[in-house]
Amino acid sequence: MNSVFVYCEIEEGAVADVSLELLTKGRSLATLLGVKLEAVALGSNLEGIEKQLFPYGADVAWVGDDARLSPYATLPHAKILARLFEEQKPQVALMGATSVGRDLGPRVSSALHSGLTADCTSLEIGDYTDPKSKQVYKNLLYQIRPAFGGNIVATIVNPDCRPQMATVREGVMKKEILDAAHPGEVKRLRVDDYLDDADLVVKVIERHVEKSKVNIKGASIIVAGGYGVGSRENFNLLHELASILGGEVGASRAAVDAGFAEHERQVGQTGTTVRPKLYIACGISGQIQHTAGMEESAIVIAINTDPAAPINKFADYVITGDLNTVIPKMIQYYKKNSK
Repeated sequence: MNSVFVYCEIEEGAVADVSLELLTKGRSLATLLGVKLEAVALGSNLEGIEKQLFPYGADVAWVGDDARLSPYATLPHAKILARLFEEQKPQVALMGATSVGRDLGPRVSSALHSGLTADCTSLEIGDYTDPKSKQVYKNLLYQIRPAFGGNIVATIVNPDCRPQMATVREGVMKKEILDAAHPGEVKRLRVDDYLDDADLVVKVIERHVEKSKVNIKGASIIVAGGYGVGSRENFNLLHELASILGGEVGASRAAVDAGFAEHERQVGQTGTTVRPKLYIACGISGQIQHTAGMEESAIVIAINTDPAAPINKFADYVITGDLNTVIPKMIQYYKKNSK
């Protein structure tokens, strides 16, 4: 058993952010375990893709460069990954909790009978003692995720089966370059050695991808509204404040469910995880389902009529008052001082 493997998603010739985040985390896990960090990239026109992987700590880049692997299709990617893992026997295998990862991860884990923890928000290495047999397992992967609607945080371990597999939500791990000159080895995968004809029976004839017009994940300032904002019309105040500050508008699930904002603006356990420099929470109570997606914000300002709102525990600054009064004053102040 060796290595930490990360499946890297490729988007228009570039490695997806969630995969780079997993390489960053995978590097720290591999160092603790004393093993190599290995990346897998499958697609077409991948010449030089390793240059995007090695700076994040990958020691080995497995590259399957074949026109039949792009765009992503379930059968060929799942078969290659399952057979590669059977050969290399990694300790840990990670992928993003994206539409691709949520499709691919369960198929690979099922083929390997390894188990999978989905939508993790944290990964650690630690020991585990079986309460019945009293057997001690060393250096297991702690797969940590919210459970029961976010009311508890569960730590899941897999003592016996390998690889220990997990999908991880985008944005919950930091993306950091380890060393721009980090050395690594490229290993080419010959696709025909891994696939049968039956794995290629599904072909993508035409593909349309509509890009999101909202980018709250990359915003350094977010003005977020909850159900307490009261209406879609009142969200216009948040849009005006965000526009003046050069930020984006976010929303809690309750606000999205009420029709106050679009789903792509949703922050939280079932939305997007963000870590802006400034997060202004307006009319948000602060249940764990929401705070799980914004607790890494550098500075949090909470505006709420309830002085005991849970969001206040996360806030660096708390403004107790009606947001319909507070936000116009903030807008007026920022307009005056931005001239």
